[in-house]
Amino acid sequence: MSEIFPTGQPRKDSEPVRVQKLLARAGFGSRRHCDNLIAEGRVQCNGELVVLGDRANPLTDSLSVDDIPVPTQPDRVYVLLYKPSGVVTTANDPHGRPTVMGLLPSEPRLFPVGRLDMETEGLLIATNDGKLAELLTHPRHGVWKSYVLEIAGMVNESTLHKLRDGIDLDDGKTSPARVRLLSTAKDKCILEIAIHEGRNRQIRRMAQAVGLELQRLIRTRIGPLGDERLEPGQWRYLEIDEVRGLYAAGASSDGVF
Repeated sequence: MSEIFPTGQPRKDSEPVRVQKLLARAGFGSRRHCDNLIAEGRVQCNGELVVLGDRANPLTDSLSVDDIPVPTQPDRVYVLLYKPSGVVTTANDPHGRPTVMGLLPSEPRLFPVGRLDMETEGLLIATNDGKLAELLTHPRHGVWKSYVLEIAGMVNESTLHKLRDGIDLDDGKTSPARVRLLSTAKDKCILEIAIHEGRNRQIRRMAQAVGLELQRLIRTRIGPLGDERLEPGQWRYLEIDEVRGLYAAGASSDGVF
């Protein structure tokens, strides 16, 4: 983890700190570079332009650079988990099924950002940062999530066009998706689909609507974040530049793909 989250445990910063120090701690580079960001008028605190010498409370004040929020609260923790198939994305399950909480560190209390259905595997973020969670899950922010689909049989170009243009589901037509054929074999093919909506079981329903036999579904990217090294059930802490990248994806107009 980066130094802003050195142990994953809360720190007791409660006094105002020079803004350039907070920016440096959040991964913006040297203090001199952070001074330049302030001098160029690119830094705001609670919606007001920051000038050199200003201080901010990391627990209560909101900083942004180029209108992108800056993570400053020292008790915030960010984890990337590879959720295996057969695990539900919830804190408690009344049916006694294994949940992602059993795979995550017990302290501090983290919550999954969004959901993957029980059969779907792949990347899932867990955090105690409600602001980032809202940026990544609310439809108006349009953060793209990418999935790899293993399909039985072949997929023709007409089906790919349908997926790209949007599919009529029982809760309305889906937004256009980004779709590409990754590979083909004798009896199966691999697709990549990216969407920026978060409807329940959306990818599975889209595949079913166009007659695809989905054998495996894996989420591989969340905005700019991916990690091919994680195995099912493994997790790691995010680096501060990765957290900043997720904030930028949530704050941008296209969600970053």
